[in-house]
Amino acid sequence: MDGNKRVNVKIGAEVSIVLKEHQRSGTLTHGIVEKLLTNSPNHPHGIKVRLEDGQVGRVKAIHA
Repeated sequence: MDGNKRVNVKIGAEVSIVLKEHQRSGTLTHGIVEKLLTNSPNHPHGIKVRLEDGQVGRVKAIHA
């Protein structure tokens, strides 16, 4: 699914995100969405979320 659209990202969803410090390398971090931080309906770099473990990053992939 497309992590650039807010309607696709749900609280409790398993996602892969890129943390701010890993934007250059593109290293992905996996986790469960705790909170959506982007208010706009879409964002070209991915919707910003907070994972349950407190890490914040932009969604690159949504896992079923």
